[in-house]
Amino acid sequence: MRHQRTGKKLGRDAAHRKALYANLAGALIEHGRIRTTVTKAKAVRPLAEQMITLGRRGDLHARRQATAVLRSRDVVHKLFAEVAPRFKDRPGGYSRIVRIGPRAGDAAEMAYLELVDEEYVAAQREERATAAPAPEEHEVIVDDDEDEATEPVAEADEDEEPEADEDESDEDEEPSAEDEPEASADAGEAAEDEKS
Repeated sequence: MRHQRTGKKLGRDAAHRKALYANLAGALIEHGRIRTTVTKAKAVRPLAEQMITLGRRGDLHARRQATAVLRSRDVVHKLFAEVAPRFKDRPGGYSRIVRIGPRAGDAAEMAYLELVDEEYVAAQREERATAAPAPEEHEVIVDDDEDEATEPVAEADEDEEPEADEDESDEDEEPSAEDEPEASADAGEAAEDEKS
């Protein structure tokens, strides 16, 4: 029985929908990652995974079945030669859907449909792994610069002239603080003299 197997219509007739699925599945196999709406990604994902399963079989009949769906010999060749061998030990779940938010024009929910072990994804993972230690190295470089910056300051502290200037400024500040209370006391005496 084939009950409840209609699938999404996507506002297209059968021939248009079949062509859309073939194009999206072919683009996924060719590029490893496509950006589309969530609804289209959910609709084409089972078909793309069936094509990868055919590629894992690898026989002539599977190749002809894949060609009948994907309509491109170049894509079928890449599927059988490059993509399917990467998934030979994986019993399914060859792709993932990653939601990326609404589209600017019509607010349609967008997503990436990508192969799980795609080189592009692996390359991004490596970039993130190498990028994580990079800030630590950068911090070490900054620390080295700070050490170099502190060394001349330490040399300047060894010179006696800056210390003498600091001592003189401290001495100048202390008497001025003491003079202020005396000045206020003199002003108070002057005020009493004027009253009398």
